[in-house]
Amino acid sequence: MNIKQIYAAYWSPTGNTRKIARMLAGELAEELDCPMELLDFTLPKARESALTFSSGDLVVFCTPTYAGKVPNKILPYIQEQVLGNGALAIPVVTFGNRNFDNSLAELSVTLKKNDFQLVAAAAFACRHAFTDELAFGRPDTEDETELKDFAKKAACKIRESEGVPLAPEIPGDSDAPYYIPKGVDGQPVQFLKAKPQTDLSKCTNCGACARQCPMGAIDLKNVANTPGTCIKCQRCVRICTKHAKYFDDKAFLSHVAMLEENFSEPKENQTFF
Repeated sequence: MNIKQIYAAYWSPTGNTRKIARMLAGELAEELDCPMELLDFTLPKARESALTFSSGDLVVFCTPTYAGKVPNKILPYIQEQVLGNGALAIPVVTFGNRNFDNSLAELSVTLKKNDFQLVAAAAFACRHAFTDELAFGRPDTEDETELKDFAKKAACKIRESEGVPLAPEIPGDSDAPYYIPKGVDGQPVQFLKAKPQTDLSKCTNCGACARQCPMGAIDLKNVANTPGTCIKCQRCVRICTKHAKYFDDKAFLSHVAMLEENFSEPKENQTFF
């Protein structure tokens, strides 16, 4: 099958999903001798218009895993504004060393409903957004080797297919409920209303956190104020050069501690053809 254009489309608050998307699309572009374009829909402005593809396109479509599924505040955009029109797609999710649960299944079903033809799929472990104690440094060199091998196999499948390649079998239940976070005592915890705090002794009110918030939740005129919906993506914490942003919600911190205690063993990446 002839591919004319490769796209890396991704939502990536802390940058790890972006790394995976760019590396994979780059390897596929080299393997298939095609031009490659990046489509970053992380910020609200980028989601004001639809992403429309066509037959002859190959789209590497990537999101992180939130509570075992595709981030719920981003899923409606993918469902309503990402149009395949017969394009091939490789759905990819990243996860912070706990489990990708049903996120890959949900992303795959969504893309199929939007008229994408799935070629392969993958789940890659990356540093957890909440803590450096889980999968720190990933994707690392071993992950890159696995990613290159995945790209080669996917490219080979496309080249050898006379028509549309057979879709991969992907585990999981796209309709499953979200993972319920637990604290250090093993009991469910609730931190939906948690919002980032600001150390005013460090903050210079430069506005970077507000301009880069994927939900547009932070007040640009007063970055200590977060009037909008915070999804705990940690972008503001990660990008602040003064280390002025942090979370102090007790339930949230208990969940982070539970993750660190129980999911430190490196998880393997998974690929599907």
